[in-house]
Amino acid sequence: MIEAVGLTKRYGAKTAVYNLSFQVRPGAVTGFLGPNGSGKSTTMRMILGLDNPTSGRVTIGGFPYRKLQNAPRQVGALLDAKAVHGGRHARNHLLCLAQLSGIPARRVDEVLGVVGLQDVAKKRSKGFSLGMGQRLGIAAALLGDPQVLLFDEPVNGLDPEGILWVRNLMKSLAAEGRTVFVSSHLMSEMALTADHLIVIGRGQLLADQSIKEFISHNSADFARVRTPDTEPQQREKLTAALTEAGGQVLPEQDGALRITGLPLSRISDLAHSADVRLWELSPHQASLEEAYMRMTQGAVDYRSTIDQKAGLQQQLPPGAMPPPQLPVAGQGQPGWYAPPPPQQGGQPFAMPQGQPQAGPYGAPAAPGAALPGPYGAPAAPGATDANPYAHAAPQAPAGPPAPTAAAPAPAPAADLTKPEDAR
Repeated sequence: MIEAVGLTKRYGAKTAVYNLSFQVRPGAVTGFLGPNGSGKSTTMRMILGLDNPTSGRVTIGGFPYRKLQNAPRQVGALLDAKAVHGGRHARNHLLCLAQLSGIPARRVDEVLGVVGLQDVAKKRSKGFSLGMGQRLGIAAALLGDPQVLLFDEPVNGLDPEGILWVRNLMKSLAAEGRTVFVSSHLMSEMALTADHLIVIGRGQLLADQSIKEFISHNSADFARVRTPDTEPQQREKLTAALTEAGGQVLPEQDGALRITGLPLSRISDLAHSADVRLWELSPHQASLEEAYMRMTQGAVDYRSTIDQKAGLQQQLPPGAMPPPQLPVAGQGQPGWYAPPPPQQGGQPFAMPQGQPQAGPYGAPAAPGAALPGPYGAPAAPGATDANPYAHAAPQAPAGPPAPTAAAPAPAPAADLTKPEDAR
């Protein structure tokens, strides 16, 4: 079992982990989640004795990692799949690790077969793909047949077959009574693999509970109801009956209704009492991704801003049509999650009062309207929608106005018949 008590790590003025306490118990796959920069890798490094905590302690089986006897036979870890001498063969790399820990050479061939690298055992690791490097790192973690295993992003670079293999491997190791601690950003994979979750944000503990408890505490379930499309009066009748019974009814874009506050059996009884036919009555439970996004919304350190493209795009030729704006896949459907709003300085991004904003994705605003500067900074007073990167044209010397003349007719377009003419 892994146990952390009051774990804190500071790098100068930056606190990477603060007062973190948790337990990773054997017999279950424990997922370790958190945004980028939340302290997950730092925590794993302190568990393995690679970093010393500023305060607090972390133990494995009641002892710090450095005091474990023959630690590679008790703890296996994959923190960086690239931490391999590129000039060594895969088998020689594992053989060196085995000899340092007193592990017999036959175990090297066994783990190469487990991870599926027996055919490339005599190839240098510098030529391995990202997925092959991940398999070699997993083989190194399994080399001593340890009871405690730590994996940091083990499915990066793996194909679907490899991801399924890692998932089944984690479950089988936990079923043998081992302690399995896995860090990942793939919420869909964590939902299928992990039994328990530890979630941190900005170095502090946010959640320590099972996946079912985590989803139910950080999301709201709802029922999806659909009435005959040809009879809108039934939809209105059902809405009135559900609202009167204390339910909350929200219409969806496809004509269905989203109901919260009432169980499915109660919705069915109310529809039957109101003599309303139902074409659909289905429950919807939030996914792990939705619950995770709701919990960590305020703990994200790195957010994108709106791309201000006004004045940077080339003008379209006369008569050309602008490309159509394609809809966002899944937008408006149940479970679709909009990205968090851009922030600047830790506060929600907002334009100064009284200034009109540019359109989405840099579409020009009204003529003469002030535009925000690059990366969302307010424009200088009096700035307009001119291209900020364009050089000012040279001013002609003052003098008498030149006589106006009829504009020459545009030259006919050249007939491009050769490839070199088309460039």
